[in-house]
Amino acid sequence: MLDKLHDALRLRTNPAIFFSSAAVIIIFVLGTIFFTDQLDAGVSVASDWLLTNLGWFYILGVTVFVAFLIYIAASRYGRAKLGPDDEPPEHSNGAWFAMLFAAGIGSILMFWGVAEPVSHFGDPPRGSLGIEAGTPAAAVDAMNFTYYHFTLHTWAIFTLPALCFAYFIHKRNLPPRVSSIFQPILGEKIHGPIGKTIDVVAIIGTVFGIAVSIGLGTLQINGGLAQVIGVPENALWQLIIIGVVCGLATISVSLGLDKGIKVLSNLNIVMAVPLIFIVVFGPTLFMAKGVFESFGTYIHQLPELALWNDTFANTGWQNTWTVFYWAWTITWSPFVGIFIARISRGRTIRQFVIGVLAIPSAFSILWFGIFGYASFDIEFNQGGGLVDRVVDQGDIPGALFAFLDHYPLAGPVSVIAIVLVVIFFVTSVDSAALVVDTMNNGHEDFNPLPQRIFWALAVAVVTAALLVFSGSGGLEALQSTIILVGLPFFIIAYFQIYALMRALREDAGILPRVRMRRWKKVLPPEEVERRQGGDEQFGHEYDDDEEVVTEPEAVEPAPEFRDPYIEESREKKGRREGTLASRTGSRSGSSGQGKGGAPGQDDDAG
Repeated sequence: MLDKLHDALRLRTNPAIFFSSAAVIIIFVLGTIFFTDQLDAGVSVASDWLLTNLGWFYILGVTVFVAFLIYIAASRYGRAKLGPDDEPPEHSNGAWFAMLFAAGIGSILMFWGVAEPVSHFGDPPRGSLGIEAGTPAAAVDAMNFTYYHFTLHTWAIFTLPALCFAYFIHKRNLPPRVSSIFQPILGEKIHGPIGKTIDVVAIIGTVFGIAVSIGLGTLQINGGLAQVIGVPENALWQLIIIGVVCGLATISVSLGLDKGIKVLSNLNIVMAVPLIFIVVFGPTLFMAKGVFESFGTYIHQLPELALWNDTFANTGWQNTWTVFYWAWTITWSPFVGIFIARISRGRTIRQFVIGVLAIPSAFSILWFGIFGYASFDIEFNQGGGLVDRVVDQGDIPGALFAFLDHYPLAGPVSVIAIVLVVIFFVTSVDSAALVVDTMNNGHEDFNPLPQRIFWALAVAVVTAALLVFSGSGGLEALQSTIILVGLPFFIIAYFQIYALMRALREDAGILPRVRMRRWKKVLPPEEVERRQGGDEQFGHEYDDDEEVVTEPEAVEPAPEFRDPYIEESREKKGRREGTLASRTGSRSGSSGQGKGGAPGQDDDAG
């Protein structure tokens, strides 16, 4: 029946995956609209239970991801290619770094650049440990947690599935689906019910993760428009903004990859405008010193931050911040992961891990450092106002525009910021529609346009349902829903680690036991002399076969050292030389025959 419906709609996808994913999304949206109170109560109860009992699991999970990625990059598998062994990287280092910079980072930076440091400055995460709000100590701790949330750990969540996608897509040539990562465990069953279930969960989670991002962007755009032109911050305007953003994304989807996503991605360079503006007109020296200093304190505090669970105070702070971030990030990690995997063909695992973790993290440190310390300067030296707006009034979406009010040309720069946020979110919806459609199809060839348009519309509808039609509404609804959706992704991530390690061992083989030279037993000279003299006054008989010496002496020489990579290079060189020699011989043989001589004639004559 599904196959007939699939063919009637002229689709080109997997019917079971497509219709199952679509059905869950439609049921959720209709349930949110028609059973608002019941669904909201159920989501709230389940979310609260998870936060109370499994918040530590989310925090531990991301730290495990970081540790695993560092291990895999440093291990012998770090030299493995994500693609054929003799294939060079598909993109130059500069182009690759630039594309990593654009991979899902813009929307995060724009929304939280000011809001995150100011929130923690006005309401310290570790206030129960004696850190007072509005003090230099609070500023230091605010930057520690900001870097913790948006640098190494966040990008580890993206890097793990991206590495798995890159390996199984480019090395094992499997379909671009989450189920492909489980091929070492499931084998051919990745195409069966279990594999399809994994893909349905991944697709639904990705749609919800992107919807949360669009929801946050909608709140920020609404706050910016309220600041600049005085529009009200209400459900109607939020629906209008969602419609405009997703409408533009649909147009971009219709234009195709080269005219749509490519053009929007090139516009990401506009992101540098707010950063340069703040550096030029802000407290430049204060920000420069603060960026370096805060990076040092972050590195110093990182082991504690990575495992901190607020055990004694149990204030619940991490539930609304760290746990929300990790759950939100991991839900759209398949989307970012496939994008990063696509652009990383030909890289080694070590290059991949270092590049994907380090480059975006470094830019995030620069971005949050500049906006964070510029915000602290406003609080300490310019009369403040940001803490009141962000913490006391709870206006997190309007934080950026309240910040820009303290700078010249606030109006035009705020307009640029709004346009930039719109570009980022249009790009996200467009790219998400393409990636989700790819995960449905299992290939990257041409597919009917209506499929990609459907997924763009699905993101828009889910965003509207979460932001406008849910009982709690706003940021609270986004947080509660995404914490639930994130749980299966964390469980899947542990299986991804196991599957990748198993595949690497299968493909690389087990290292042989290291052969070492053997040594004779060394004893003090007087003991050797006693034994050689037959001193047995203590009634002990010595083993005559055991040869002892007074200085280290090898029983046998060390085995010849052979580096497998050097040997492989020598073999390739030998094959090339052999091929060249055979070609040269063929040419000279042909030349001899052309003169009337027969092959081997000169040798016979000799």
